Amino acid sequence: MTIGIVTISYNQAKFLEEAIDSVSVSDPARLRYVIVDPGSKDESRSIIEQKRGHFSRVILEPDRGPADGLNKGFDACEADIYGYLNSDDRFVPGALDFVLDYFDAHPDVDILFGGIRIVDESGRAKQRGRAPDKLDLRKLAYGAYFAWQQSTFFRRSIYERTSGFNIANRVTWDAELVVDMALAGARLGYVNKVLGDFRIYPDSITGSQRLSKAFIENSARIRSKILDAGYAPMSPRREKFEQLKYKLNPMRHLRSTFGMRMPARAARAW
Repeated sequence: MTIGIVTISYNQAKFLEEAIDSVSVSDPARLRYVIVDPGSKDESRSIIEQKRGHFSRVILEPDRGPADGLNKGFDACEADIYGYLNSDDRFVPGALDFVLDYFDAHPDVDILFGGIRIVDESGRAKQRGRAPDKLDLRKLAYGAYFAWQQSTFFRRSIYERTSGFNIANRVTWDAELVVDMALAGARLGYVNKVLGDFRIYPDSITGSQRLSKAFIENSARIRSKILDAGYAPMSPRREKFEQLKYKLNPMRHLRSTFGMRMPARAARAW
């Protein structure tokens, strides 16, 4: 079994080398790594050239945004299992070997959701880990569920049952792909194990909130997609309740504090 990772990069030279170096497996023959850069003006292209031997494919051409870049990357990536990494994030050591072992042992799972650790600009942990909750599309539709891109992996077969990433979505393209795969019948698995680091800092999309209007617009469209698939709408009161319950969920916080310290051999599917 092979794993394919796509990194989209644009003017993130400060973090890019660390992201690239985090994409590794013990048997390099099992890794397909594609990087996509639509035209960085900083030192990113130089770093990519220095690391060229690390990639199975380098795509240096203009695109129509992050989702379009990811689609190009996956079109160029022949692998059994897929994942993707923004150029300012990173996988934790051993993550991809764990993912390969997990899918080998769980042929009935199409998407694996793991935990993340939130880190600051310098890479220091700034919050305890975030464990995954079981996917609930109705809650996702109302902002009461999140899937972490840095710890989400999926079979190529389920990805190909979708139209890929929505290039019109420039903020929540990752969540929309999860919704599309779930609506396509994906079978889900979960592990209380940190697989990736999510870097939040003032200049990041999440940290700056500079695309908050687009986030609201995309969230409304994704909600319509889920409701159109037959999920029942929530009342405003229920929506606020579910959002608050998600934020304060004591079991998730306990799993984050204790469960995510488990060694890889102790991780299990829920």
